Amino acid sequence: MAGYNERTRGFVSIIIGWLKTGGTLTLTHVMTREQIIEALRQVKYPGFSRDIVSFGLVTGVEFTAPGTIVSLTVTTTDERVPRILQEQVAEVVGRLPGISRPVDVRVKINTSPSAANELPPREGIAGVRRIIAVASGKGGVGKSTVAANLAAAFHLLGMKVGLCDCDLHGPSLALMFGAGEQPTMDEDDLINPVTVSGIKLMSMGLLVDDDAPVILRGPMVTRYTQQFLRGVRWGELDALVLDLPPGTGDIALTVTQTLALDGAVIVSTPQEVALIDARKAVKMFAKVGVPVLGLIENMSYFTAPDSGRRYDIFGTGGARVEAEKLGVPLLAEVPIEMATREAGDRGRPIVLRDAGTPAARALLAAAEKIRGLL
Repeated sequence: MAGYNERTRGFVSIIIGWLKTGGTLTLTHVMTREQIIEALRQVKYPGFSRDIVSFGLVTGVEFTAPGTIVSLTVTTTDERVPRILQEQVAEVVGRLPGISRPVDVRVKINTSPSAANELPPREGIAGVRRIIAVASGKGGVGKSTVAANLAAAFHLLGMKVGLCDCDLHGPSLALMFGAGEQPTMDEDDLINPVTVSGIKLMSMGLLVDDDAPVILRGPMVTRYTQQFLRGVRWGELDALVLDLPPGTGDIALTVTQTLALDGAVIVSTPQEVALIDARKAVKMFAKVGVPVLGLIENMSYFTAPDSGRRYDIFGTGGARVEAEKLGVPLLAEVPIEMATREAGDRGRPIVLRDAGTPAARALLAAAEKIRGLL
């Protein structure tokens, strides 16, 4: 029996089952263990771009009289993961020709204390030297404006830059750069990003109409996020800036768990209600081992154009105090200016439209500091 290969074992199991049940035997092509495992490379681990085979999660494939058993061992505290994997593995294996049915997918959950903190390895993006996430704890603090202008500032500093709008539900970077051209697909089924003002740009706003809502949930959000990151031909870049959606939801977790980020920039306004959420964003990055490069205080103050008087509309010094508590740099205090809003609405970020304004100077200085930290 030592000479049996996987194909022989599969035939024997079917014949034994036929003899036990008195059924009619129909000989068809029988899948081998290696063929089934190869097919399982189609199944991605939820939230990751890598498949369950490369992660080493497939621990067994057995051919029995009742059917086929596929065994997985998963390290997770998320109760949804085993269910998702069971459904996807059963679907993929069940489609294979000549498979012994039914398909029984058994998931063993590794709950050892040391395993609870393990995550599959994060990877970079081919050709991209640095990946920088721009994040905020809450919406409405001007995070996308900051991300757009940081990317533009890096470009002015002589860097090759890409900008990925990861806010799938509320994309705004296409508008901020005045981009109307739709991305194309190349011969390798990779997306060619749109180039605007020397910056490679990818955004859901390039794919849907301005008034069309983007309705995505759960796995689809993860799939689109991965497509925007790894399914785009970014080419050779000195830096890829990611504009994350506000908060610490599915997209932010997908990015931090799958990408080897070089650092994160947290955007907040001065008032406590914004800083509370900024702290949560800082803790999220700390938990997954991503260094926080610093804080940017947006809408820091307003200078009246007629009198030159300064007004601290949202309070003063909040981000500076918070940066000191966290032990990270305060990268910039960016004032509220009509010119910044007008530049974004007209499709040319303020650092490109008028680099001499106070806001543009603050953002350019922040970009120089970030470059020095990388």
